[in-house]
Formats: sequence, structure tokens, C-alpha cells
Amino acid sequence: GTTDRYDAVKKMMPYAKGVSFKCWEFVDGKETKIDMARMMKIVQEAGFKGWVGIEYEGEKMAEYDGVAAARKYLDGVA
Repeated sequence: GTTDRYDAVKKMMPYAKGVSFKCWEFVDGKETKIDMARMMKIVQEAGFKGWVGIEYEGEKMAEYDGVAAARKYLDGVA
């Protein structure tokens, strides 16, 4: 069967040395492929206190703008 990405992250969090927020596209300030609020809740509930790296993989905006949009979003949910 398919692996649930949220369940997989939950299982890996006790071993995580770092967290990376990979994003592709934002609509109304939210990432369209992943429920990042749900994902960040998993990260926070695991007690992770480290840095969250941001990788913008989309093509609709410049990389810098994509990273800035991701940071703005994470500041709102973290």
C-alpha cells in the first residue's frame, strides 16, 4: 500500500536531526501539496526544537521569493 507521509514523519521524528520544509506552490499563502499545519504539528508534538530548513522546488516564483513565502507561512503556523 501507499505510505502516509504524515504517519511516516511521525515515526521518523524521534530520530530526526533536522527538519526540511520542501515546498512547490503557494495559493493564498498556503502550500498546495502538503498540509503544512498538520505536518508542523507532528514536528512540534515530537518535541523538535531545532531549525527548519526551507527548500523551494516550484517554478512559479523565484527561489528567494518561494523561500520567503514559506518562511512567512511557517511563522504563522509555528
